[in-house]
Amino acid sequence: MEYTIQQLAQLAGVTRRALRHYDQIGLLKPAHTTQAGWRLYGPAQVDRLQQILFYRALGLELEHIRRLLDDPAFDRRTALQSHLTELKDRRGRLDALILTVQKTLDAEQGGNRMPDTDKFECFKQDMIQKNEAQYGPELRARYGDALVDRANARLAGLTREQYDAMTTLEDEIRRDLTAAVLAGDTPDGPAGRMLAEKHRRWLSASWEQPYTPQAHAALAALYTQDKRFTDYYDQAVPGCAAFLRRAVEAYTAPLV
Repeated sequence: MEYTIQQLAQLAGVTRRALRHYDQIGLLKPAHTTQAGWRLYGPAQVDRLQQILFYRALGLELEHIRRLLDDPAFDRRTALQSHLTELKDRRGRLDALILTVQKTLDAEQGGNRMPDTDKFECFKQDMIQKNEAQYGPELRARYGDALVDRANARLAGLTREQYDAMTTLEDEIRRDLTAAVLAGDTPDGPAGRMLAEKHRRWLSASWEQPYTPQAHAALAALYTQDKRFTDYYDQAVPGCAAFLRRAVEAYTAPLV
C-alpha cells in the first residue's frame, strides 16, 4: 500500500512539515514522486518512519538517526529488540523514581525521617542500569563479571557529595572535550592532558584501586572501537571520541 504525505502524516501522528523536512535532510525519502509532484510512501518508508519515531522517543538527534539507519550493518529486528530493552529499562528507572518520590512524600506527611541514603539510591541505580544496558556486555567480556559487579557496588555506595562530584566532572569532560576539538587542540598537548587527568578522576569514582594506566588506555580504546561509545562522545562534535582516546594514550604512555 502506498500513502501520500498527508495520509502518512495522519497515520503516524506527525506533521506534513516534519515529513518534508525528513525528505530534505535525507532521513526519509518517498518511494517515488509523481509527475504532479506528489510524494508517495511505500511499506519500506513506513517501517523506516517507525524506526525514526522510536529513536526520537529515545532522545536521539535526527542526524544521529540518519547515520544509524543508513549504516549497512543496520538490522531492523536487532534495533527493535534494542528499543524494547531500552524502554523496559526506562520503565524500571521510572518506577524507582516514583517509589522514591512516594517515600519522600510519605515521610513529609507522616513526619518520619527518611534516611539520606534512600533519598538518592534511585539516582545511582539509574546510572548503573544505564551503563549496564549500553556497555555492560562489552565491559564484562573484557574485564570479567567480578570486576564490573564490584565497580557497580562501589558506584552504589557513593555518598551524595561523591555522586554529585562525579556527574559534574562527567559534564565538564564532555564540555571541555568539545571545546578542545573545535579549537583544534592536540590530544598530547595541555588540553588533552587536562582531559585525560579529569577522565582518570572520573573513572576512579567506580573503579577499584589501584589505578592502572593499562586499563585506562584499554577502556579509552573502546571509545573508537565500539560505535555506541563513539556516538556518546561525538553527539555534539564528531572527533571527540578519537581525541579522548589519543589524549588518554598520550597521558598513560609514560606510566606504562
